[in-house]
Amino acid sequence: MSLTQRLTLLYSLLLGGILLIFGAAVFSLVNTVLLSQVDDKLAAAAQEFIAISNVTDLKEVRFSASPVNVESDVQAQVWGLNNELQDGFGPLGRTASAFDPAGTHVSLPRFREVEHDERSFRVLSVPLGYGGNQIAVMQVATPLDSIVFARRYLLYVLFVIWVYGVIVVGLALWFTLGRALEPLKVIVETAEQINRADDLSRRIPLQGYEEDEIGSLIQTFNRTLERLEALFTSQQRFIADVSHELRTPLTVIKGNVDLMRRMKQFDAESLTSIDQEAGRLTRLVGGLLMLAQAESGNLPLNFQRVELDLLVTEVFQEMHVIAGGKVRVHLSDIDQLQVNGDRDRLKQVLINLIANAIQYTPEGGDVFLSLAKVGAQARIICRDTGPGIPAEDLPNIFNRFYRAEKSRTRGKSTGFGLGLSITKWIVERHNGRIEVDSKVGQGTTFAIWLPLLDL
Repeated sequence: MSLTQRLTLLYSLLLGGILLIFGAAVFSLVNTVLLSQVDDKLAAAAQEFIAISNVTDLKEVRFSASPVNVESDVQAQVWGLNNELQDGFGPLGRTASAFDPAGTHVSLPRFREVEHDERSFRVLSVPLGYGGNQIAVMQVATPLDSIVFARRYLLYVLFVIWVYGVIVVGLALWFTLGRALEPLKVIVETAEQINRADDLSRRIPLQGYEEDEIGSLIQTFNRTLERLEALFTSQQRFIADVSHELRTPLTVIKGNVDLMRRMKQFDAESLTSIDQEAGRLTRLVGGLLMLAQAESGNLPLNFQRVELDLLVTEVFQEMHVIAGGKVRVHLSDIDQLQVNGDRDRLKQVLINLIANAIQYTPEGGDVFLSLAKVGAQARIICRDTGPGIPAEDLPNIFNRFYRAEKSRTRGKSTGFGLGLSITKWIVERHNGRIEVDSKVGQGTTFAIWLPLLDL
């Protein structure tokens, strides 16, 4: 059963239940009003009969005259406490059977609806007293033919209203829900087309549902498709990049091995090349392993108090040695700051940034490192005077294997494009952020923001 069918059935049953309750209330109200009118008529007639009643010497109640203000369909009987009929009025009043056999000994006035000769009657039983004692019971009755007909007709009308109401509302719900849920069918069809064609570029049109729940669902589904497409494209690019990065060192290693095999002797230069390429493969696998652990949540971080100024000074001294005479590394400003973090991972972040700056800055250039307190955050800046990064490449530099080839050409010392991805992940896990600003021909500036430790 489809969702439209289930909702239509549910709402139709709900409406049917509401109409039943409403119909029962209307029937009960109408029946009460009609019976109340009959009861008023019987009460007035009973008073009329009591007014024309006399008590004989045998303490029997007799009607002394015919009632004047009593309708023609009203009947009356007087029953003694010995179950004997003492007097009657009307065609049925003189019969030997009581209108209400259960009411011939009542001590209080009582209205009842009874069946008599296959007809419905409304009967008022009134106790009669004389000298402080009850001596008889008067029963005043009138047929309910008109009320029975009104009941049946009202039931028929309510039943017809119920049937047509449920049918009409059910059809309206079927049509309305079908139109309202039509976008869900489009979503299903689009998903099936994506599954069949492996085409994640498809999107579901909003079709005028921008501001309702269906529109929100479509927009969410489209955003999910965009993320899936981006992830799928990233995965394809990742596989292609890994394949390319692996192919180059493996080709070099195989070429050197083939060369030594033909020469039938070890060659120092070939062995050095093999060792370098093996080292590149080791770094590549290590970087990929770290990213995989980071994304799966299996890369542990040992958070503790970190003296950030000591860490920056330590990295500066190490990178100053690595830079040698190629570029000048400067430590311009430094404040004494503390953060809560993993010291080794933060050191890895600084080494990655400064190493990149040294690598891509031309000989004779400068790399500047600084640490300052800005509000409740520590700001670390690494700035170089290299060729800069084109504006169109800046949004992608933190993606895996991405390198702005226009300004940073590949070489033996070139990395794999994993360092900035790892750096960004580490900074974000420290509740910080990393920013980059670069202008072609002027250099690049990386800024790391980390929350200070509350002392």
